[in-house]
Amino acid sequence: MMNSTINSAPATAPTANHSAREMIRVKDLHAFYGESHILHGVSFDVKQGELVTLLGRNGAGRSTTLKAMMNMVGRRTGSIVISGQQTLSMKPHHIPRLGIGYCPEERGIFASLDVHENLLLPPTVSSGGMSLDDIYTMFPNLFERRRSQGTRLSGGEQQMLAMARILRTGARILLLDEITEGLAPVIVQKLGEVLVQLKARGMTIVLVEQNFRFAAPLADRHFVMDHGQIVEEITASELPARREHLNTMLGV
Repeated sequence: MMNSTINSAPATAPTANHSAREMIRVKDLHAFYGESHILHGVSFDVKQGELVTLLGRNGAGRSTTLKAMMNMVGRRTGSIVISGQQTLSMKPHHIPRLGIGYCPEERGIFASLDVHENLLLPPTVSSGGMSLDDIYTMFPNLFERRRSQGTRLSGGEQQMLAMARILRTGARILLLDEITEGLAPVIVQKLGEVLVQLKARGMTIVLVEQNFRFAAPLADRHFVMDHGQIVEEITASELPARREHLNTMLGV
């Protein structure tokens, strides 16, 4: 359940280019785990350079939406177009080649390898991946811990490493699932700064996040999910007037 009250409008409203190219269009997406019907007709779009959130109470279907986009659920119907290509019948290992990177809750780093070795491993899925120098500039904590094994990193450092590995691949579309969960406030602040930098580089970001106080100043649009559907879309400019309504919907 949401645990951060929606306080105020973002200090600096995001500035998405709404004439930009559409990078993601999900339409009437249904997803199943075995006989369990989890998503019930999810539809949304994301333009190049936008950061959007998927909000909702636990069990609303937010994380399943990201997994369905990566073809990591049992069965899907509907339409998922990424960078102009229909991906519904695409095999999971082909989807990243469209320039899409997925950062799951479990992070997926190699615990037995040190930070530097982890950063050398990711495959290239698209040109323009960030160099090691760029990564270490963006994540100075990782530079300091570059010879430390994954098992010796804090939760925040592991999360930074998981994101850095994706940025090494050249992905320009990022699907981020609960990246601040359980992390210290100073690390949460750093991750927010990183997202601002990535957005400034023109990256397209879909963020599933429980900590709305963290997400609100970053996002151009918020999609509210309930029972496997998107029930509302709220823009950054609409947020101040809608915050009490959102508090009620999200159960904060």
